[in-house]
Amino acid sequence: MIAVLCGGVGAARMLAGLQAVVDPGEIVAVVNTGDDTELHGLCVSPDLDTITYTLAGAVNPATGWGLTDETFRAMEALERYGAITWFRLGDSDLATHLYRTGRMREGATLSVVTEEIARAWGLSIHLLPMSDDPVRTRLRLADQREVAFQEYFVKLRHSVAVDSVRFEGAARATPAPGVLEALGSAQIIVVAPSNPVVSIGPILAVPGVAEVLRARRDAVVAVSPIVAGAALKGPADRLLVELGGEASALGVARFLGSFVGTLVIDEADEDRAAEVELAGVRCVVAPTVMGSPELAAGLARAVLAAGGIGAGSSGSATAGPDA
Repeated sequence: MIAVLCGGVGAARMLAGLQAVVDPGEIVAVVNTGDDTELHGLCVSPDLDTITYTLAGAVNPATGWGLTDETFRAMEALERYGAITWFRLGDSDLATHLYRTGRMREGATLSVVTEEIARAWGLSIHLLPMSDDPVRTRLRLADQREVAFQEYFVKLRHSVAVDSVRFEGAARATPAPGVLEALGSAQIIVVAPSNPVVSIGPILAVPGVAEVLRARRDAVVAVSPIVAGAALKGPADRLLVELGGEASALGVARFLGSFVGTLVIDEADEDRAAEVELAGVRCVVAPTVMGSPELAAGLARAVLAAGGIGAGSSGSATAGPDA
């Protein structure tokens, strides 16, 4: 079994690559819910939905999130009433949020609803929210305003400097059913190329998760989301610098190194491999930019190999001689 710590777009592509080379039923994705929010009275889980739509082959290829061929007539109608429309929810996407909200108001947990939604989209990968309890990412900006994640990321277009990040509710949260068991028993734990601060950080903040990962550090393989000093998507590079780190493969190794035993970095950063190793993290160089399904599958094979796991001829994960 393979466990994967996931954020949004980068993790979705990583999972698509993994399910192309191993049995999807052997993959457990532990997904960040710190980005979750409530809009128009609806429970919205952006990372869970991005992963679901991507694996179902329904994601908007131009954005990496939302549904393909989406319309926005509901948002256009809401503008008439002066409602919030800077966070655009497509008409078909609204059905997911309506279903999730209705089920949770009936008493279903986020884990249960996530499984129902994944099954409805025909997914075999096991999707687990990091917690059924609300955890919300909050960012204190350089001007000392504190904003919710979606206001920072969408409304402000992550163009403002950040002074600190906190995960509201994390200390009171418990891991969702199956999370610690998956992390404790997986042959390999993959940290997808997601933002280390605001995608992986909330998962680590849930009590018990970081402890399991540190105990299994040798089995943890991360993919750097920083290539040639820049994030491929989003503000990961800026956040690392603003919080006192470095926007580089070495910066990622230092940020994640307490629980990551191996870091896969891009060929563009091969000259930083020795520095990563000196930081106490084993380094593997491979093409990491997932510009096509074939490249995503190639990266998946490289990550599994880095963890001593091979893709069997039947598409199942098999332990290598060093596993």
